[in-house]
Amino acid sequence: MHRRWLFLSAAAALVVVSLAVVLLPDHKTDAGHAATPAAGTRSNAPSGSPTASRRASDAPVKPSPEATPHKSPGRTSTASAKPAATNTPQTASAAAPLAGRIRPGVTYRGVATFYDADGSGACLYDPSGDVMTGAMNHTDYETAKACGAYVQVRAANGASITIRITNECPGDCAPGQIDLSAQAFAKLAAPSAGRIPITWKLASPGAAGTISIRYKTGSTRYWCGIQVIGHRNPLARLEVGTGSGRRQLPRTDYNYFLSEDGSGCGGPIRITDIYGEQLTVSGIAIRPNVAQPTGVQFAEH
Repeated sequence: MHRRWLFLSAAAALVVVSLAVVLLPDHKTDAGHAATPAAGTRSNAPSGSPTASRRASDAPVKPSPEATPHKSPGRTSTASAKPAATNTPQTASAAAPLAGRIRPGVTYRGVATFYDADGSGACLYDPSGDVMTGAMNHTDYETAKACGAYVQVRAANGASITIRITNECPGDCAPGQIDLSAQAFAKLAAPSAGRIPITWKLASPGAAGTISIRYKTGSTRYWCGIQVIGHRNPLARLEVGTGSGRRQLPRTDYNYFLSEDGSGCGGPIRITDIYGEQLTVSGIAIRPNVAQPTGVQFAEH
């Protein structure tokens, strides 16, 4: 009887100990483990992960002028360093109300470099024997507004020449810089100089011939591009006659005015220079890639 009581006492003690072990918190099991954050919270993002604004840089980028197919292939400058020159501050000119960045009567400062030119380039003029030409820096090119402009360039030694802008010098040319033809540069300084400081201003030469009009390749009465060639003064706008009046056409950076829906294609054309003078020509048939003479020219200034 005594042994049975001892056995029952030991069994009861074992049950009490077991219950105590079960009810005690298991601190050793939880030690060293942090709480797992809910999926999708900000704490899940690793340090340095891209944000929305950083991912925005993946958006397509507009090609630079060098990548545009209308630019002269292989055009290189003899100098690789970028100049620090900037344009002279511009003031409004009442004499040229339609002028863009380049205004008559304003002298600009910059540098001149040179390249092998044949008169062609971003303005899509044909190669010619007239090599007194230049490529205007991208800023002053101003979406082809400088195309066909005559510019008087003067070097520090006093030598000067008048050139015609036929091309665009892309991003490696700073504002104020003109990349001259090799022949034009040689009239200002020895080619070995490579790069010289210059001043330049807009010109309106006396001997300029007459203007021609050319329809772009692929032009029809349903779509057309119109180019003006040989204008004495920079061109400000081009309008075409339609059944309801006139319509101004937008200018491309490759120097054609486009009528995307064919409106006015083959009709009368009115051109206006930066001084506000207007010339209207008619009878210009849609003959793609043919320069058709008009017999008219803007006044000298």
